[in-house]
Amino acid sequence: MESSVESQTMNSQVVDGAAIAHTAHEHDEAANSMFGFIVFLLSESVIFLSFFVGYTVYKTNAVNWLPDGVSGLEVREPLINTLVLVSSSFVIYVAERFLHKDNLWGFRAFWLLTMAMGSFFLYGQAVEWRSLEFGFTSGVFGGTFYLLTGFHGLHVLTGVLLQTLMLGRSFIPGNYDNGEFGVAATSLFWHFVDVIWIILFVLIYVWQ
Repeated sequence: MESSVESQTMNSQVVDGAAIAHTAHEHDEAANSMFGFIVFLLSESVIFLSFFVGYTVYKTNAVNWLPDGVSGLEVREPLINTLVLVSSSFVIYVAERFLHKDNLWGFRAFWLLTMAMGSFFLYGQAVEWRSLEFGFTSGVFGGTFYLLTGFHGLHVLTGVLLQTLMLGRSFIPGNYDNGEFGVAATSLFWHFVDVIWIILFVLIYVWQ
């Protein structure tokens, strides 16, 4: 009888040890994945930084920076788009808080709102492009303007698509019971996109 009890105790300890080891392994994998994602964002930062430096050098050395017939850029609509995009960083943070509290419906609501705000920004950018009086080939300014805003817009679109994927995964039962690297990475990517746009807005629209 005592031997049976000891055997059950040993088996229970083995199972507990395996569960702890599995949890530790999952934690290490998540940490490694996040580290790799941060390295990816740093590489993206270098690309944007090179664009920022190039834009600044060209602008400070150009005799006639703006294309012929263009006196400046409209700021009001881009400012509204900027406020919407920057505010979405707070909204996606709230969505993450709901997920950490195991409130999936709260997570979905604020996550969906973030997607809507990102889509609004893309729509606003498309409307702006359609109304501009210059094109991609309108001098250095035209080329750099469309390159910078277009490359950033591609990142916003990527963020919205990633958010769509994460939202869909939330409907898989038990999928987010222990947190989710994809949600954290997507949220971090979105904050990165917002910070990049703030710099772009200052460079292009404020510093005219």
